Amino acid sequence: MFKSVTMGNPMGLDHTVTKGIISAKNRPVRISGKIYEDIIQTDCAINPGNSGGPLINLNGEVIGMNAFIIKNNQGLGFAVGIDSIKERIGKYLAR
Repeated sequence: MFKSVTMGNPMGLDHTVTKGIISAKNRPVRISGKIYEDIIQTDCAINPGNSGGPLINLNGEVIGMNAFIIKNNQGLGFAVGIDSIKERIGKYLAR
């Protein structure tokens, strides 16, 4: 297991940092009939306001972007993996 940190402004509270454990990498998650493959599962608190913020490992490296939680599911948070983000950005910038 890996430790991680997430940052953001949940509920309008500035400069919020939470910590947690990454319990899975490359977890496939189905949302509205579409399967997302490069998803990181964490117990870092991801709430409205810090989704879209960075998921950071203890080396200070951004490893993902906070994306969503599954409501009523014991605080499971999910982030999009950084490699998937880099790929999408590269395609966007190549236009």
